[in-house]
Amino acid sequence: MQFSAWPNQPGAWEPLRDFATHVEASGWDGLWIADHFMPNQADNSGPTGEAWTSLAALAASVPRVRLGTMVTGNTYRHPAVLAKMAAQVDIISGGRLVLGIGSAWQENEHEAYGIPFHTVGGRLRRLEEAVQVIRGLFADERTDFDGKFYQLANAPLAPKPVQRPRPPLLIGGGGERVTMRIAAQYADEWNVWGDPNTLRRKIGVLERHCADLGRDASEIRKSANAMFLVTDDASAAEEAKQANPRLQAGSASELQSVVQEYVDAGVDELVVPVFQLRGDQNADRAKASADQFLSEVASAFR
Repeated sequence: MQFSAWPNQPGAWEPLRDFATHVEASGWDGLWIADHFMPNQADNSGPTGEAWTSLAALAASVPRVRLGTMVTGNTYRHPAVLAKMAAQVDIISGGRLVLGIGSAWQENEHEAYGIPFHTVGGRLRRLEEAVQVIRGLFADERTDFDGKFYQLANAPLAPKPVQRPRPPLLIGGGGERVTMRIAAQYADEWNVWGDPNTLRRKIGVLERHCADLGRDASEIRKSANAMFLVTDDASAAEEAKQANPRLQAGSASELQSVVQEYVDAGVDELVVPVFQLRGDQNADRAKASADQFLSEVASAFR
């Protein structure tokens, strides 16, 4: 089992760089950041750094951990442009990029920036074409693509990424009929939110899609997003879980048992949100939270 930290969307640059440096030094395996332009709430003010420029800077300043987007919204950039960006970040990082991509979901930023939101089906159809475009550009010297939404004519991509045949392409999402079929067909990695029971069921769905497509499901790395609160106060743990159904809360030994359930379900990587990182005033609290989980829970699986 590998463990990666996720400070959500990048805010101000200095706290993000400081947190990433701390994550690297303390022994985490990876760092993920969200790809959004503003908070998904009525008050959308405050700093929200751009994900891919932040990744490029982290790739140059943080030398060991895997780096990726959780996940890039496909609607925000033409996939050929995204492939070019991703190749350069992979080069800067020395081959540590994971290109996480999804169909996009946050409607308020589409409205604010004038980006067409489309229907759910329209976004998913664009996602499927996009991953074909990206894979083609990474693999081939020249790419032609004649899709309904994207067209490429003798398109080059040079220099190529360091990782061959490509940086891992992670598709995020738990839609069982379409999203997970796209992941089964095209992804190197797949990610979803959920508790161990959810992951066990979803991995079964992924395996069935793979069987239908004639693909070995073990080729796809599986990761789960899971929030944890380490506390010996049982009443505080229960109160926290009631307030946030996504949260796993309890003592270190109890949470180790939860992590073991993820392992048994077939999860290869736990992505642990450390969403306290909202600015300078929360930086120490975010690092302390990450340290506690790594030392008291994750250490049993290293």
